[in-house]
Amino acid sequence: MRKSEFVIWATLIVAGIAAGAAFVTVTRSNEASAANAQIYRQLDLFGDVLEQVRAQYIEEPDDRKLIESAINGMLSGLDPHSSYLPPKNFDDVRVQTRGEFGGIGIEVTMEKGVVKVMTPMLETPATRAGILSGDLITHLDGEQIFGLSLQEAVDKMRGPVNSPITLTIVREGADEPMDIKIVRDLIRIIPIKSVAEDDVGYIRITTFNEKTTSSLKKAVESLEKEIGPKLKGYVIDLRNNPGGILDQASSVSDSFLEKGAIVMTRGRHAVETQRVNARPGDITKGKKIAVLINGGSASASEIVAGALQDQRRATVIGTRSFGKGSVQTIIPLGSNGAIKLTTARYFTPSGRSIQAKGIVPEILVEQVIEDEEKKKRIQPRGEANLRGHLKGSDGEEKTGSSSYVPEEKEKDTQLQFALDFIRGKKTQPEPKKVEAVTNTKESVAN
Repeated sequence: MRKSEFVIWATLIVAGIAAGAAFVTVTRSNEASAANAQIYRQLDLFGDVLEQVRAQYIEEPDDRKLIESAINGMLSGLDPHSSYLPPKNFDDVRVQTRGEFGGIGIEVTMEKGVVKVMTPMLETPATRAGILSGDLITHLDGEQIFGLSLQEAVDKMRGPVNSPITLTIVREGADEPMDIKIVRDLIRIIPIKSVAEDDVGYIRITTFNEKTTSSLKKAVESLEKEIGPKLKGYVIDLRNNPGGILDQASSVSDSFLEKGAIVMTRGRHAVETQRVNARPGDITKGKKIAVLINGGSASASEIVAGALQDQRRATVIGTRSFGKGSVQTIIPLGSNGAIKLTTARYFTPSGRSIQAKGIVPEILVEQVIEDEEKKKRIQPRGEANLRGHLKGSDGEEKTGSSSYVPEEKEKDTQLQFALDFIRGKKTQPEPKKVEAVTNTKESVAN
């Protein structure tokens, strides 16, 4: 090929590529324009409805409340964990993250227009009043919740210390709704509770706030001194832990690991994928660890359980966890509060998504519930049970498990098994023999 012919040929190719690129750009531009036009039409519709409501509703509406309700509807329609935070609620979230606020002491979610109790916090007014996981709150001080956003309902339940509030509860197995009067108190979220169980260190992590990792390190140091050379290992209890700050879940996991991945988060776009790795330094110096989970173990607690399970640093014991495998980001809106928006899914080190599936323990130990009436009231819990939840990344979904934990540790089947496991006395639950007509079958006690 002569030089002049090559130049002409190359020029044509470059021109063709440029034309193709221009065509793609124009096509994408046209698609974007069409999408924008559709959005503008919908915004025009919203404006028309807003004006009709303002002009013709039977009572003059509050414009601010109308807009807030519209924003809440948009966000709550995405998934159960996205919501709008007005300025006061945004302040409450920041206070709760620091670990102290005024209220009754429950973790809640919204289900079918009513508030559902996820977990009553230990040693709080709600626990003392007998509120249970799975209870549905339909009224607050006689006013129905239906129509309120989750944040609005939470705002009503919080208030000055020593002020009373009456909750109307619908409970599975109860014939009629019940009114429970609770006096608000200062809720101090103590993230770590620890105790020496003879030669085993027991550490319960109740939430993941700004103080969790530092409190964990202090608890391990204290147990090492108290138990001394006979220390065999630790039971890390994450049962009924609803989660909290992602960074704290990562640092708690890091506290037990020397290396390897802890968690991966994947957003809408590939460039948003992040991976958190452990740094050298195991605060337990390689001691044996058992992690307890149940249907109330969600979000950050599942990150810890999944990381330690995948890295083979701990044995997970109990029942399937809640299955909240999504990450919420608080996005400030200046003086207008903030939005809590689901921005990513998280994956365990092996690449597992637990969204709507949960963490499955290596050793399944069902909690024994002796009270027949209590058995009827305590229902399995899981992300897959929530209306509008994000679907699992692979389409597979599993319901959760019971969140019941007895107050008396002697009756706590899961805890007693974990303690024996650390001591090397048990590796699997003892099967319960069930008499049949023609033969004898064995099954795990439940």
